[in-house]
Amino acid sequence: MRVAFAEEIEKLALNDPSVVLLSGDIGNRMFDGFQDKMPDRFYNCGIAEASMMSLSAGLALNGFRPFVYTITPFNTLRCLEQIKLDVCYHEAPVTIVGTGSGLSYAQLGPTHHSLDDISLMRAMPNMVVFCPCDSVEVRHGMQQALKQRNPLYIRLGKKGEPVFHGQKIKNFDFGKLSTIEEGTQICILSTGNTMPIAISARQIIEKAGLSCRVDSFHTVKPLDDDALAKIFVKFKAVCVLEEHSIIGGANSAVSEWLIKNLPKFSYKLISACFKDKFYHTVGTQSELRQAAGITGQEVAKKITDHVSGNIQK
Repeated sequence: MRVAFAEEIEKLALNDPSVVLLSGDIGNRMFDGFQDKMPDRFYNCGIAEASMMSLSAGLALNGFRPFVYTITPFNTLRCLEQIKLDVCYHEAPVTIVGTGSGLSYAQLGPTHHSLDDISLMRAMPNMVVFCPCDSVEVRHGMQQALKQRNPLYIRLGKKGEPVFHGQKIKNFDFGKLSTIEEGTQICILSTGNTMPIAISARQIIEKAGLSCRVDSFHTVKPLDDDALAKIFVKFKAVCVLEEHSIIGGANSAVSEWLIKNLPKFSYKLISACFKDKFYHTVGTQSELRQAAGITGQEVAKKITDHVSGNIQK
């Protein structure tokens, strides 16, 4: 995803002189092309994320379209006050891009985990929260960002994620989910970088004789009200899958929506997300997912148990 971001931001900036890029001491060479071609529109702000966020708000309020990029916990939690008061309070069109979200940096421990960022950004007034599932959605979301007049948070994985869409998504827009695989009985709403898990779970569920649809639930704020209403009426079970805490993320957003709009269908909701705890184990992203039970096999079991009425206690 981050490679797609680097390529797309360069294209956008070449076509739009208002686009500027701020980076928080990213040590790789992803933005060398951007710096070479547009050195006056690239700011390496170092490990001063709060100042970087305030600077981006000032640029936005003076007609620029800033993209602020660094590792997720440092681009959200570390500078939350500046996001709230400098960016969101002024409705400044700043695009905040968190890379390595969820457990992408699992090997560096809890300081680099971001299982709370969706919750933080959802709570900010005027903020759109976008969690793409692949590089194609990243590119579409960045193009759409320049049409927005409000703050936007883009939650990226890291690199090497599989692509699930073709090169063009028909009728892409924030707040409108995208169907990756069709099905008629079960629906998995996958948020961001958990799409490979959703596809794996679908394969197991289909082998068990159930038809399973998989949607990219890429926009957690605003929600796709019309699609959610149709989904909860139609499907036997709906699973929200995300690499985020069970508190405040996509699961919470859908739960809140469901209780407000279709409370009688709340029994259909299945939550596949991380517990409200720190994960102290240092290992790979895959190992921590395994330890937390967020794998294709475990998600499929949770869904089939729910449908059969044999919910594990």
